[in-house]
Amino acid sequence: MIARFIARRAATLTVTLLIASVVIYGALFLSPGDPATLLAGGGKEPSPGLLAEIHRQYHLDDPFLESYWRWLTGMLHGDAGQSLSYQDSVTNLLAARVGNTLFLIAYAALLIVTLGVTLGAVAALRGRWVDTVVTMVSTTLMAVPVFVMSVLLTWGLAVRLDWFPAYGTGSGFPDRLEHLTLPALALAASWLAYVAQVSRSAIRAELASEHVQTARGRGIAERFVVRKHILRNAAAPIASVSGVAVAGLIAGSSIVEQAFGINGVGALLIQSAAKQDLAVVQALALLTVVAFALINTAVDLLTAALDHRVSLEGSQ
Repeated sequence: MIARFIARRAATLTVTLLIASVVIYGALFLSPGDPATLLAGGGKEPSPGLLAEIHRQYHLDDPFLESYWRWLTGMLHGDAGQSLSYQDSVTNLLAARVGNTLFLIAYAALLIVTLGVTLGAVAALRGRWVDTVVTMVSTTLMAVPVFVMSVLLTWGLAVRLDWFPAYGTGSGFPDRLEHLTLPALALAASWLAYVAQVSRSAIRAELASEHVQTARGRGIAERFVVRKHILRNAAAPIASVSGVAVAGLIAGSSIVEQAFGINGVGALLIQSAAKQDLAVVQALALLTVVAFALINTAVDLLTAALDHRVSLEGSQ
């Protein structure tokens, strides 16, 4: 059953990524503007002969299916093409920046899972004023956009209090951890609040369930009821929403990297889009879709493993 479930998800994932690659390449292939003007240089109108040579050299005039197949097979072999604006291979550009982005996303994901689940559990189990405070704070955080949170954290914790640096990535693990604390907080804030609310709701639902009332009526110690009956059964929805939150960090990282001057993949995507550097934008867009799809697939597998009430045969 598990093997069939994994095989079905793998087939679905493959088809999804293939369709996404066609959409990504096709949308940018049809986008207005001529990337060849980037290589012509200067503000003067480039000559038609120069543009034609650039088109020939970079295969910009090839038919769609031919250029798409060349791009896709190159991506599968680790060759994402050549950047027109940076005059370097896309693979080299990504290799120099992906470490910063992965560190940032991992840091933010750790904050989301640990703080979000903890706050939600405390609010549900303690109740009263703790529940009220957590609900108010999480509701406020969910309403604040990422770029606004970036500005607020920079002004409050970097400029006013001088607790953290506001720019760059640092060097070495301790220095990098210090530099990326504010970006990670800005990136994680709204998702952290969302996970806290879902965790609170899932645990409160288990608190009111019949099997928990039965366990308490049998005189089972409260700590065992909480661990074995409440938290265990609430783990599946919490894991599911945490996975969605971590996948959502991929999109938000672009804004945070720009705001805090982080030399990462997200900032590279924004800069390349502004310069009409199609090779870089196409590669990053496809890699984003791949990462998002892989995380969602892993979350589905984890949810099915945590909650045996989820049917593997019926999962889509």
